Amino acid sequence: MGIERELKLALAPSQHDDVARFFDERTGAGKPIELANVYFDTPDCALAKAKSALRLRRTPEQWLQTFKTLGKSVAGLSNRHEWELPVKGEALEIDALIAACDDDAAREALQRAASNLIALFKTDFRRIVWDIEREGSQIEVALDSGEITADVDGKMRRADISELELELKSGEENALSMLAAELRGAFPEIVPEDQSKAQRGYLLREKSEMPEKS
Repeated sequence: MGIERELKLALAPSQHDDVARFFDERTGAGKPIELANVYFDTPDCALAKAKSALRLRRTPEQWLQTFKTLGKSVAGLSNRHEWELPVKGEALEIDALIAACDDDAAREALQRAASNLIALFKTDFRRIVWDIEREGSQIEVALDSGEITADVDGKMRRADISELELELKSGEENALSMLAAELRGAFPEIVPEDQSKAQRGYLLREKSEMPEKS
């Protein structure tokens, strides 16, 4: 099991070029990648009610399945349990994910849902990645631009993705806050974002189905 420590910031699409330039000038050109994601749950959103999320992601190199607990998010900073495994293709391998999950409550929620999973919504976005160091801590910076889509009763609903994720890879958590403060000094309009892409996807489908924050 891994603990994902991440600070999420929302920004206007018009700021993307300036933010990308901000990091390019400090660390060199970022790496652009295209990510396509499908989120799964039961028809009655049992995983959301258990405060977790299940995702299948296509990266340029491979397919990955990821199971997360929603954890806590305060002023954009979140700490979540995360289990991630490669899969052979465009299909979940639930038994392997259940075996990897070492949190009893999360594993039981996934086991109960496993036989009744459906695709609920998608997130497709372009990501630019920079690896930077602050005070001896390693941080992955990801600038995301794209959209969330959900087919609800034959009608496609959409929401924009425009955000910056600062993920701590090693070191002290306060390095995230320091970098965020530096960013907000350069771009005062950037604000903390407490909703994950999964939460926004549930909200897009129906407000009553959105996972609660713990």
